[in-house]
Amino acid sequence: MPELPTELDDASLVARARLGDAGALRAIYDRYRPLLQRVASSFAELDPDDADDVVQESFVRAFRNLGGLAAPERLGAWLVTIARNRSLTRLARRKARQEMQGELSREVEARGDEVAEMPDPEAALELDVVRRIVAELPEGPEKQTVHLFYVEGQLSAREIAERLGVGKSAITMRLERFRARVKRRVLAEVARLRGEGSPGRGDGR
Repeated sequence: MPELPTELDDASLVARARLGDAGALRAIYDRYRPLLQRVASSFAELDPDDADDVVQESFVRAFRNLGGLAAPERLGAWLVTIARNRSLTRLARRKARQEMQGELSREVEARGDEVAEMPDPEAALELDVVRRIVAELPEGPEKQTVHLFYVEGQLSAREIAERLGVGKSAITMRLERFRARVKRRVLAEVARLRGEGSPGRGDGR
């Protein structure tokens, strides 16, 4: 009777998985899912749903890159590294969104715009504006960068730089330029909506 994949060591499981053995992939998943769940859950800022997403993303990424694993016997350590990186990426993206919303909110308040009649305008408008600006951008590196970062939302700036084959500073500059454009557009939209909602205002002509 042939040996079951679950009884194999890591190196043997990786070798089988590289040949397309679905049972080996399942055995890897079953063996290391509890460990990766603990890794993701160790980040207090991630809720249970976030942690589950991190685990699934980690296995997807790992299975796509099994062919590049230089030391199959260190499969567990490699998976843990992937899970930690995915957790950090998710937290970094959350922080970036919060910072953008905070900047927009502070600028709106600094200009004295009264936004009480608009529920959470910086958050609601930001999403709409981001989508419109991305759609308006011509095809090219900038559109590809902001689409990966703000629309797909799965990669960090460093990972986008690696995918596109450019330096991280170039990606950061593109994202900062895009953030500035979003900020200007949101402020203009808030001002326009406030003006349209002002009682007793004529059309000025």
